[in-house]
Amino acid sequence: MDTELKNAVKASDKDAQYDESAKRLLGQKSILAHILVKTVDEFKNMKPRDVVPLIEGTPYISVIPVEPGLTNTSTEKDGQRIVGFNSENAEINEGLVRFDIVFYVRMKDGISQIIINIEAQKDEPGGYEILNRAIFYVSRLISSQKGRDFDNSSYDDIKRVYSIWVCLNMDENSMNHIHLTNDSVLGAYEWKGKLDLLNIIMIGLAKELPGQDERYELHRLLGALLSKKLSVEEKLDIIGNEYDIPIEENMRKDVSVMCNLSQGIKEDGIAIGEAKAEARIIMSMYNNGFTAEQIAAVTDKDIKDVQAIIEGKELTVV
Repeated sequence: MDTELKNAVKASDKDAQYDESAKRLLGQKSILAHILVKTVDEFKNMKPRDVVPLIEGTPYISVIPVEPGLTNTSTEKDGQRIVGFNSENAEINEGLVRFDIVFYVRMKDGISQIIINIEAQKDEPGGYEILNRAIFYVSRLISSQKGRDFDNSSYDDIKRVYSIWVCLNMDENSMNHIHLTNDSVLGAYEWKGKLDLLNIIMIGLAKELPGQDERYELHRLLGALLSKKLSVEEKLDIIGNEYDIPIEENMRKDVSVMCNLSQGIKEDGIAIGEAKAEARIIMSMYNNGFTAEQIAAVTDKDIKDVQAIIEGKELTVV
C-alpha cells in the first residue's frame, strides 16, 4: 500500500473511533438533557435532571439511514403491522449515510412527543454548505413520519422535529435557530397550521474552551466533552463538578478512549510531518550534488531509505 495512503487510513481509523466515542458521549441522556434545556423552548428553565426521564428509550446512534425509503421499517406481528425506525438492517444498509443520534422525547404533558436529531461535525465542511444538509435532514425526519407516526392524510399528527448540529473548531461560539416564519404579503388571512414543526439549531464551538459564563454553559459542556486537548480528569472534573452530571462507568470509558485516541492522532500527525520534513531535506541535499551515500552518512539514515526518497517514494511512518 502507498505509504501516504497507509498513514491516511491509520489516521482516519483513529478519527473514526474518536467520532464513535463522541457520538456515544453526546448520546448519554444526561448530556442530551443539557442540550434540550438550551435549545428547545418547551424545556427552557427546566433542570436537566428533570428532562432525562422524558427522553424515551435508548437513543439511536449511527443506525438510522437518512436515505428516502430506508428510514422506516415495517413488520407484521400477531396480524398487526408494526412500524418504527429502521434500526435492524445495519449490515444490509452498510455504507449508507446515517443520522448520528435520533430519539423521541415527551413534552411536559407526558403525552405529546417531538423527534430530536443530534449531528456532530469536526468543522464546517468545505464541499457543501452545511445548512443545506441540515435542511435535508430535518425534512427527512418530517417526511419519514408518514406511515410511522401518522397515516394517510392525518397531517395534524406530524410531530415537531429538531435537528441540532454541533460544529467544532469554529472561529467563535454561536447558536442559531432556523425555523419557518409567516410573512403576510397581501391581506391578513390566517392560514391554519403549525409553523413550529421544523427546527434547525446550529451550535458553533470555538477552538478555545469558554470560561464559566451562563451564556456559554452549553458551549463549555460540549467543548469540554469533545475536546482533544483536555485530559481525562480535566474533562470529568468539568462534566461532573460544574454540571452535576453523574459520571457512569461507560461515560468514563468513552472519555478515556477519546483522550487516548486524540493523543494518537496528534502523534501520528507529528510523525508524518517530521518524515515529510526529513524527505525535503534529503531531496534538497541530493539536488545540490550530494550522493546517496553522503546523505546517509550526514543524516544517519539507512542508504536504502535515502535511495527510496530520491526515487520518489515516501518513508513508512509507524
